[in-house]
Amino acid sequence: MTHQITFKILENIAQDLSGEQVSFPTFLDVTFKVRTALKNPNLNVEQLARLVSIEPLMSAKIIRMANSVALNVSGRPVADVKNAIVRVGMEAVRTISFAVAMEQLIHSRQMQAFADISRKLWDHTAHTAAICRILAPKIAPRINPDEAMFAGMVHDIGVFYLLSRAAPFPELVQNREALYDLLLGWHDNIGHALLSALGQPEQILIAVQEHEQDREIKREKTLSDVLFIANKIANSMSSWQSDNLDPNEHDLARVAQILDADTLQDIREKSREAIVSLKQALGS
Repeated sequence: MTHQITFKILENIAQDLSGEQVSFPTFLDVTFKVRTALKNPNLNVEQLARLVSIEPLMSAKIIRMANSVALNVSGRPVADVKNAIVRVGMEAVRTISFAVAMEQLIHSRQMQAFADISRKLWDHTAHTAAICRILAPKIAPRINPDEAMFAGMVHDIGVFYLLSRAAPFPELVQNREALYDLLLGWHDNIGHALLSALGQPEQILIAVQEHEQDREIKREKTLSDVLFIANKIANSMSSWQSDNLDPNEHDLARVAQILDADTLQDIREKSREAIVSLKQALGS
């Protein structure tokens, strides 16, 4: 029975993502508008600030992030959206718009049955995003740290989406083994398809699709490599997966093949403060 339900969910998602409108209730109108606006090479801070100011929750989160420990080195607070955007950067606005959408999904009525998974997933997401931002300059200087952070923020968006589609089915709510089979087996490809439908850049799509795929890490590291390594580190600190499928030991061993012990320890120490700051900024 659960196999039939899984097939039905995947079939419905395929139909949904092949259409003109993506049925993902937490993606607020402002999220789409921000995504479209940021594609305009002539967009300036004033225009983006006016757009963001329409959505109070997003405005508050951008100001909070700008005043976070990680970004407010000077200690001088900002209280308006325009100066907050100047401090965090226009690229970070995209990250926050998606964070707002995912956070609303977590707190929606339809996700109450998966509250425990959602909390772990959001915690893991914050860890991965923060680690991506710290890791990128260390191992891939050509990668924009804000783009890396965005990749970390959306890398498991397929899990959020699948959970929202599984919620109406009591069989999956009650059968966690079948649920995790669905999530682990399909979240990377579903995430790729969803972000593609939302018009995200190719390098983000590839990184999300490949973030669970083991591979040889070459000297010239890509965004996909940064996300892969950050996800492994985040798994060892905060995994969303079932206790029976906890990948911590394997992930730590894999990371040790890529980073020396001192570098890994430095990243973990720096990320802890950044993670707290990021979660506070996002209101988690």
